[in-house]
Amino acid sequence: MKTEMLSPQKDKNALNTAASLLKAGKVVGMPTETVYGLAANALDGDAVAKIFRAKGRPQDNPLIVHIADFEQIHSLCPAVPPAAKDLAGAFWPGPLTIIVPKADCIPNEVSAGLSTVGVRLPSHPLARALIRAAGVPLAAPSANTSGRPSTTTAAHVLRDMDGKIAAILDGGPCGVGVESTVVSLAGEKPRLLRPGGVTLEQIETVLGEIEVDRALYEKIGDDTRVSAPGMKYRHYAPKAPVTAVRGDPARTARYIREHAAPGDGVLCFDEFAPLFTGLTEISFGRSDDLATQAREVFDSLRAFDDTEVTAIWAQCPDDAGLGLAVANRIKKAAGFRVVEVSADSFG
Repeated sequence: MKTEMLSPQKDKNALNTAASLLKAGKVVGMPTETVYGLAANALDGDAVAKIFRAKGRPQDNPLIVHIADFEQIHSLCPAVPPAAKDLAGAFWPGPLTIIVPKADCIPNEVSAGLSTVGVRLPSHPLARALIRAAGVPLAAPSANTSGRPSTTTAAHVLRDMDGKIAAILDGGPCGVGVESTVVSLAGEKPRLLRPGGVTLEQIETVLGEIEVDRALYEKIGDDTRVSAPGMKYRHYAPKAPVTAVRGDPARTARYIREHAAPGDGVLCFDEFAPLFTGLTEISFGRSDDLATQAREVFDSLRAFDDTEVTAIWAQCPDDAGLGLAVANRIKKAAGFRVVEVSADSFG
C-alpha cells in the first residue's frame, strides 16, 4: 500500500479525497489540535480493526470517537449525562474526551467490549471538516506505532505509518501537543482517567472535586480492564530507556549532571541546557512554560531516536495545571521509572 500525503494548501480536493477514503473503509491520518490521529469510520467494525493492525495496538485498548457537532453525541450515547453537557459547554470544541454509556451503533472494536465510549469534539477546523465530509463520526487513536511517542506533525505520521494506511491529511503541527484529557462520567462520581490539554483544575471549576485514577501516577497491571486509552500499556517511549527525574528544577538538573554517563541523552528545561555540554541534550521549554513543554515533549522524545544515546534522563514538571499531563507522558515513557530529588539527594 502506498500512503498518500494530502495537503489542502496544495490540493483543493485533499479534504474530499480523504473523506472518500474513509467512506470506503480506509484509514486516514487526521490532524487535531492535540496530536494526529488514525481515523476510520467509528460505526464500521471492519474499518476500525484496520487501525489496530496499523498501530499494532492491543485489542483491549478502547478508542475515542470524534464528532463535528455536539448534537452528534446523542446518536452515540442513549442518555447524555447532565455533567457531559456542562463539560461540553465549557470545553468543547477542545482537548477533552468524555466517557459516557454507549449506544448499540458503537461496535465492540471501538469500545473494547465495554458498555461505554469516549467522545470528543476537536477544535481543529480541518478535523471537524473531515468528519462532516465523511458523514460519520471517526474513531481516531494517536497516529503512532503502539507504545511509541505520539505524532504531532504529518511527517511523524508518515515515519510510523508509511505503507500501513491509505493517506495522511496534513493540517500542520498540532497546537496542544499532548492527547486530550479523559473524564469518565460512567461511574457514581466523575473520574479523571488521563490528563491532557484541559487541566484538572479547569474541570473542577465545572464539576467540583473529582476522583483521579491511580493510573496517572503508577503502572497498573496488564490484567486490569481500562475504559480509556493510555492507561495501561507502555506508551510514548523512544528506543532508549528513559528515567524521569522530578523535584525542584535546579536540583533535578544537578542530579542528572552528576549521574548521567557518557553517551546518555538528556531531556531538559531550556535554562539548564548549558549544564549538559558533552551529552546529547534536547530542551523542550523553560521550566515555567508548560504550554511549550506540552507541544514539544513528543517531538523531543522522538528526536532521540536519531541519535546514538543508550539511556535518556528527563526533567519532569510538577503536577500543577498542564504539568500533570506533561509529567504523565514522561513518566509513561519511562515506564514509571522515576527519581524523586530532594535536598537530601546530594551528599
